[in-house]
Amino acid sequence: MNPSPPILLSVDGVSCQYGRRTAVANTSFALARGMLACLLGPSGCGKTTLLRAIAGFHQLRAGSIHLNGRCLSDARGSLPPERRNLSMVFQEHALFPHLNVEKNVAAGLHAVTRAAQKKIARRMLERVGLSDLSRRYPHELSGGQQQRVALARALAPKPRLLLMDEPFSNLDLDLREKMRQEVRSLLKEFGATCLLVTHDQQDAFTFGEQVGVMHNGAIEQWDTAYRLYHQPATRFVADFIGEGVFLDGVVAANHQIETELACLRGARAHSYAVGTAVKVLLRPDDILHDDHSSRTAKIKKRTFRGENYLYTLALPSGKEILSLVPSHHKHAVGEDLGIVLDIDHLVVFAAADC
Repeated sequence: MNPSPPILLSVDGVSCQYGRRTAVANTSFALARGMLACLLGPSGCGKTTLLRAIAGFHQLRAGSIHLNGRCLSDARGSLPPERRNLSMVFQEHALFPHLNVEKNVAAGLHAVTRAAQKKIARRMLERVGLSDLSRRYPHELSGGQQQRVALARALAPKPRLLLMDEPFSNLDLDLREKMRQEVRSLLKEFGATCLLVTHDQQDAFTFGEQVGVMHNGAIEQWDTAYRLYHQPATRFVADFIGEGVFLDGVVAANHQIETELACLRGARAHSYAVGTAVKVLLRPDDILHDDHSSRTAKIKKRTFRGENYLYTLALPSGKEILSLVPSHHKHAVGEDLGIVLDIDHLVVFAAADC
């Protein structure tokens, strides 16, 4: 059995403020060497402030940040950004418009000779597939090419940690998907350790081996994308990740939950006493279409998604649920759709906590 990689970045009880407003509150997590991780959350949740604190652009109110065992910041003070042995890729790429591609990549290599700078820059451009564009200027490049130049520049000094702030947000949809995969592959090839900040779930799910979901300045769950989707730890994570609705239920005997749709079983039901009012999370892929089912729901809305339709269905009580159905099964609004439940992961929260 291979030993776990050592911890490279340790964030312990960190708090940050803007005046009297708390932006990050008593937040902790650790990043192993060689890991690609994401901080995910809506605008204003504190993720960018936390990234800036790691980079050295924001002072801590409490807690500490260590990189490779060395204290970067605590409440008493911090190392300046240039002494932290990390690099940052910004949302706008922040390339120097008056420098060509090769000189942009060499811009952060202050500790070596000019000849060494040129050699390193050319090697990095070869690694990111831009050798033939070394003499071009940023305005002559596409968005994806600019991003690869920014990545090459950030990796050229061989930082211990790479920080990325919403790196894909300015790209169109098709290029965004391509660059997620491309950047991830490059970073794994380099053996880089990276922390990426994003509000986009697909960025986080495609890129991150571990993802921290932030809300109100704190990480609500630090986990794999799979567990965030199928085993959310809090109501906020369940609401924020993916799509779904909550159905009212009551815990019955033998660890079952009675709902309008069916009597459900699952490990999460064991956490609550009989008679407890609960909310059960139903994802669109938990509700399957079956023309032969005796259980039906009325189609209220239909959204075409290429290979699938997302149906909004009304139960007899008026409660709405969602179902994802292959698009060759086309049904009209107002029609009754036969459905069956196929729930692999029962996600339950006490109604009093929702």
